[in-house]
Amino acid sequence: MGLSKDIDELKAAGVISEETARDIKDYYHHKQELSTNRLFMIFGVLGAILVGLGIILIIAHNWDDLSRTVKTIFAFVPLIIGQLLCVYAKFIKKDSAVWKESASAFLCLTVAACISLVSQIYNIPGNLGEFLLVWMLLSLPLIYLMQASITSLLCIVGITWYACETSYWHYPQNTSYPYWALMGFVLPHYLGLLRSRPSSNATFFHHWLVPLSFVLILGTLADNHGVWMSLAYMSMFGLFYLIGSTKPFQGLVTGRNGFKVTGVIGMMVLLLMYSFDSFWDAMMNSSPVISELILAPEFWTAVVLTAAASILLYKDVVKQAQRDYMAWIYAVFAVLFLVGLFTKVPLILVNFLLFALGIYKIREGNLRNHLGVTNFGLLIIIALIICRFFDMDLSFVLRGLIFIAVGAGCFLANYRLLKRRTNA
Repeated sequence: MGLSKDIDELKAAGVISEETARDIKDYYHHKQELSTNRLFMIFGVLGAILVGLGIILIIAHNWDDLSRTVKTIFAFVPLIIGQLLCVYAKFIKKDSAVWKESASAFLCLTVAACISLVSQIYNIPGNLGEFLLVWMLLSLPLIYLMQASITSLLCIVGITWYACETSYWHYPQNTSYPYWALMGFVLPHYLGLLRSRPSSNATFFHHWLVPLSFVLILGTLADNHGVWMSLAYMSMFGLFYLIGSTKPFQGLVTGRNGFKVTGVIGMMVLLLMYSFDSFWDAMMNSSPVISELILAPEFWTAVVLTAAASILLYKDVVKQAQRDYMAWIYAVFAVLFLVGLFTKVPLILVNFLLFALGIYKIREGNLRNHLGVTNFGLLIIIALIICRFFDMDLSFVLRGLIFIAVGAGCFLANYRLLKRRTNA
C-alpha cells in the first residue's frame, strides 16, 4: 500500500511516467505472487508429508486389532488416495506446482507404507535393502510423470540410503550397483531444473544432495586395492570443482554452489590426510600386480574419474586460458600418486603444495578484498600446522611459537582487510 502511494506521488510530481509507474507496480505485484506461491508450496508439501505420516501412525496404533482383510484394505487406501490426488493434480490442477509437488510427495510416502504393510500382513521375507530398492523403483517414475522436484530429492535420499544399507552395512555379501543406474535415472531431471529453474530452491537442494550422495557412495566400489580410491576420490572432488565452475553455476553465491564447495573442501581434506607419512607407507607396500590391477573396480573408477575431470579441465580451463590453480590440484595429485607407488618423495611435495595453496588463497583474498577467501587460506595453513604438530618431533616451545605466529598472522590479515574497507 505504501509503495503504491509513493509511486502515485512520484507520478504526480512528474518524476516517473505513467508507463514506468505501471511497470514498477507490475514488477512488485509479480514478485509478491512468486513469494506467496513459494510459501504455499513449502507448507503444501509439509502438509502432505505430515498427513501421510499421521495416517501411518493411526493405522499402526490399531493394527493388531484388525483382521487380515481389513489390514490389506487399509494398506492400499492411502496409496489409492495418493494416486487420485496425483491424477487430480496432473489433469485438473496442471498449472499448480504446489498440487503436483504435494500429491507426488504424498504418493511417494504411501508407496513405502503400502509395501511395508503388505509385507507384514502376508509375512513376505526380505530385508531393508530390498525394501528400499523396490520403493525407489516404484517412486522414480513420479519424478517425470508429475515433474516433481521434492520427489526427486526424496528419491536421491532413498537411493543413497539403499546403497549405504546394501554395501556398507552388509559388506561383502551384497553390492549396490543398481545405485548408479537409479541415480542415472534421476540426473536428467536435475539437468532439466538447471536449464528451466536455475535459481529455485529445489535446484539449490539438488546442487548439494547430488554431490554429497556420490561422496558417500563412491567408497562402496572399494575392494582389494583400496589405495586407488584415494586417487578416485581426489579426481571426483576435482571434477566437482570443475563442474561448479561451469557456466550454469557461475552466477551462484558460494553457499548455493554445492559442487564447488564440496570439491574444494574435499580436495583440501584429502591433501591433509595424505600429508601424513603413514599414507605413503601404505602406498609403497601396496605393490600392485598389473594383471590384478586391471581387473580391480578401484583402478577403473580412478581412471574414469580422472579422465572425466581432465576433459573438463581442458575444455573450460586450458582452452579458455583461465588462471584457476585450484582446478589443477587433482591433476598434480594424480602425478604424485603414481610417483608415490615407488618413492615417498610426494610426501614432502604434498606438504609444500598445501602450504603454497594457503599462501595463494591469502594473496587472492587480499587482492579481491575478500575476508572469506583470506581466512580460507589461513585455515589451510593452520590445519597443516596442526597435522604436523602430531607427527613431527618439535619442542613444545617451538610449537608454541609457531602457533603464536600463525594466530598473529590471522589477526593482522583480517585487521588489514577491515581497515582497507573502512578507508575505501
